[in-house]
Amino acid sequence: MKMSSNLHLILPAGFDEQALFELPFKGWLSAYVESEEGYRYPVHFSDPVRLQQDLEEEVQLGKPHFAMPGLIILPEVTMEAIEKAVQVLWEQGFFAYLKAEQHEASNLQHEYQFA
Repeated sequence: MKMSSNLHLILPAGFDEQALFELPFKGWLSAYVESEEGYRYPVHFSDPVRLQQDLEEEVQLGKPHFAMPGLIILPEVTMEAIEKAVQVLWEQGFFAYLKAEQHEASNLQHEYQFA
């Protein structure tokens, strides 16, 4: 997915129209935001329901918390919400606090382009 400010969202391999349709029902997506310099920032988008489920799973495993680098909570996980959040967070400097990876092109992931 190409966004303004020369950002791209790099999605998992196999992310197709069915995955796009299921995204709001699933409530989460792990991906990378890639800058024009080629740095990739790992991100994890989640909705509040899925976040609660993840926290409950961690507590059942004896952990007193749920934490994940690059965690971004959205009211609903859709491509439109992801795009808006990434743009605003980029402008606010959020990604400066994440560890970037310089990554060469791979067939394990692909870029999603909005229609």
